Amino acid sequence: MAHAGLVFDFDGTILDTEGSVHRAWHELWGSQGLDLPRAEWQAILGTDGGFDPWDELERRLGRAVDPDLRDHRRTRRDELLHAELPRPGVLAWLDDADRLGVPVAIASSSPPDWVDGHLVRLGLLDRFAFLACCDGDIPGKPDPTSYRTACEAIGADPACSVAVEDSPHGVTAAVGAGLFTIAVPHPLTADLDLSTADLVLPSLAELPLDEALARSAAR
Repeated sequence: MAHAGLVFDFDGTILDTEGSVHRAWHELWGSQGLDLPRAEWQAILGTDGGFDPWDELERRLGRAVDPDLRDHRRTRRDELLHAELPRPGVLAWLDDADRLGVPVAIASSSPPDWVDGHLVRLGLLDRFAFLACCDGDIPGKPDPTSYRTACEAIGADPACSVAVEDSPHGVTAAVGAGLFTIAVPHPLTADLDLSTADLVLPSLAELPLDEALARSAAR
């Protein structure tokens, strides 16, 4: 019998990878005398395609960029990422899920090795029963497949389950799969339209998991 589950997005939701990735690209563009367009960057948050900052940089410059700068950008990204910790409230929600017996999964538009690697570094991999990542079989958001796959894998009924997201693409995917969707924006998504979410919070620390589950059940 299906029951309630908790499904997190990963990037920008469990860990603010978005800020580190954006900053590394912003610094690279700046080294070439250009500003990275915020609106075009925001359009790719929460999905797996669209704007390519390297190709667009070369197009705007009208020339090839030194490939060593690509490696430098990755190194800078990783340096920034390793300073990041889980976003406020995430660990408390995972503890609450354990206490309440609520299975937890991840639905992400990122590839499995990206998500898995960060969870291992944070010591959180075993806190998730299933990872539904963009791997060729599961399309990126806003397609709802990742959420449907995650719910099915953990035996959860989407209608009484909770999703946590940070971007419009992610919110669209979670709502489309039927989950009670909580949006927790970060600096790169705070000015985007998240109004289709059931609830928008500044932090998961603002609401305990059991209350979120109660709101989901009361829909």
